Amino acid sequence: MADQPVPASENAAARVGALAPGFPERGVPIFSSVNRLGLWTLYMKEVRRFFKVQTQTIWAPAMTTLLYLMIFTVALGRDGREVLGVSFASFIAPGLIVMGMMGNAFANTSFNFLAGKIQGTIVDYLMPPLSNGELITGLIGAAVTRAVLVGLAIAAAMLLWPGVSLAVAHPWAVVWFGLMGSAMLATIGLITSVWAEKFDHAAMITNFVITPLTMLSGTFYVIHNLSPTFQAISRVNPFFYVISGFRFGFLGQSDIGDSNMAVLNGAIYVGVLNLVLLGALYVLLKSGWKLKS
Repeated sequence: MADQPVPASENAAARVGALAPGFPERGVPIFSSVNRLGLWTLYMKEVRRFFKVQTQTIWAPAMTTLLYLMIFTVALGRDGREVLGVSFASFIAPGLIVMGMMGNAFANTSFNFLAGKIQGTIVDYLMPPLSNGELITGLIGAAVTRAVLVGLAIAAAMLLWPGVSLAVAHPWAVVWFGLMGSAMLATIGLITSVWAEKFDHAAMITNFVITPLTMLSGTFYVIHNLSPTFQAISRVNPFFYVISGFRFGFLGQSDIGDSNMAVLNGAIYVGVLNLVLLGALYVLLKSGWKLKS
């Protein structure tokens, strides 16, 4: 019997197999675990995006935060005023640093999906062979990187202001609360960018949620000066634990509690809250809500 003709598709597959013996069969996934190259590419793409305009994304926040320090120090820190046993400038400096870090982490991720939906480039995030976990890791990792760079820039600028001491008493608290606070706001920013349909929606979250929680978190005061009712409200605010815990890393004192165990409990609270937020974000991405519909 004469040989049957071989379909062109099979010939193409045979040629590919001959050129690349390790090429997988159809339907067999190439990435069986973590797509490290794709994850690194996404991370570097996001880092280069904000670093390309570093004057706006890194140095401008440092200048704005330094103005906060100048204004509040001149208005409230004169005549040798001390808070928690240190000068007023040294008291508010750590809170301003982590406040700048958190705000810029939120700004970085709240732009991602929202800009993609508006500009029609959302497929650049959804089509690459990246799992939801890898997508979250890359975007939040880039936002935390920006937050760290902003924090270093703010700290360098504050060292030029007289009366500011940034001696570190507990390095673990500086690292933990700095990273966890930045990751928390980066996660909230991603959730916002999934939900928002226009830039006004993201601005609404910034103006009516992020800014009030930040300003009422004890950045410029200790909550012991508040009434018991407002002290209880402050202790519900997760931003309070981030800012006070970060300040504890520098000063060795905090208004979270009278013992180091109270600060450790605050650190656990922030870590658990981050896990809850990450779980909620993962569920949103997996459902495709407002991204694939």
